Amino acid sequence: MSKAYVGIGSNLGDRLTNLRGCISELEESDGIQVVAVSSAFMSKAVGVTDQPDFLNGVVVIETDRSPGELLKLLQEIERKYGRKRYRRWGPRTLDADILLYDNARIDEPDLQIPHPMLTHRRFVLEPLLEIEPEISLPDKTPLKEYLGMIADKQDVWRAGGIRRSEKDER
Repeated sequence: MSKAYVGIGSNLGDRLTNLRGCISELEESDGIQVVAVSSAFMSKAVGVTDQPDFLNGVVVIETDRSPGELLKLLQEIERKYGRKRYRRWGPRTLDADILLYDNARIDEPDLQIPHPMLTHRRFVLEPLLEIEPEISLPDKTPLKEYLGMIADKQDVWRAGGIRRSEKDER
C-alpha cells in the first residue's frame, strides 16, 4: 500500500458538507483507506480573488491505486459534487488534489507530484503539517521550512473539525 496526501477545498455551496462528502467517497472507494483528516482551515482565495473564501483540509490515505488511478477517482468525486472548470483558480464546489504520493516524483501534463503549488500555499501546508509536523518533500526538505517563508503573506485560520464527530468551531 502507498501513502498519499490529498488536499481538499471548497468555496461554493455548503463547503463543509462538500469536504465531508469527499472524505466519505474516499472511505467508500475500493483500494483506499482514510488514515487521517486535518482540521478545516479558512482562507481567502489566491490568484483569482473575487470569489468567496475557501474551506480547506488534507486527507491522508493508504491506497493500492496508482497515482493516475487516484487522480481519476478524485476528478470523478469533484464532478459528482458539481465541479465545473470555468477558469483556472476560479470558484469551485470541490477541489481534490494529490499533494504527495509516497516519495514519488511525477511530471506529466495532467499530473505533477509533489503538487507544484504545495510549497506556496499556506492553506495546504497548515492542515498538512497539523497531521504530520515532520513531513518532507521527496528530496527530504522539511515542509515546515516553506511554511515559515509564506506564513506572513497569506491569511489562514483554523475553522474547526471536518469530521462529523468533531466540534465545528465556525
